[in-house]
Amino acid sequence: MIVQALLFLLDVLASFFSFALLLRFFMQAFRVSFNNRLGTFVVELTNWLVRPLRRLLPGFWGLDLASLLPACLLQVAFAFVLLSLRSPWPLSADADLLLFALWRGVLATVRLSLYLFIGALLVQAVLSWVNPYSPLSQPLAQFTQPVLRPIQRLVPPIGAVDLSPLIAIVLAQLVLLFV
Repeated sequence: MIVQALLFLLDVLASFFSFALLLRFFMQAFRVSFNNRLGTFVVELTNWLVRPLRRLLPGFWGLDLASLLPACLLQVAFAFVLLSLRSPWPLSADADLLLFALWRGVLATVRLSLYLFIGALLVQAVLSWVNPYSPLSQPLAQFTQPVLRPIQRLVPPIGAVDLSPLIAIVLAQLVLLFV
């Protein structure tokens, strides 16, 4: 019971920090302004890790690998801990365990990215109904536009109602079924 509680806490911490790192990665990739409360929070939460890593990991095609790689490695480490606790073999005897943990960690990172977009789409939809002029509305719109724009080209608004967030959420859920 104590092991399950510790694993739960480890999962919460790893997922929270991975979310923050992935949010920083996507905000930079989509050129979302960090001059808001969310951007400031993400930068202050992750700077201790990202800034030193930037000296070692240069950007690749404009992508911030110093934010993406630690998020993925956190998920790989958590998958390795889970798999090693469930594995009956010693860790040194099974190299496949490490490869499997690597694969599970990458899939978990993709899943977290999809959950991040689904959450952003839901918050953006609620804010558009409740408070469209919220300080969070502009960064969320910048964050979700690269995903929504292609859908909006295919499905225009119907009666001044934009269905693209709903379609994007359904497509993300569909991808989650296969990841």
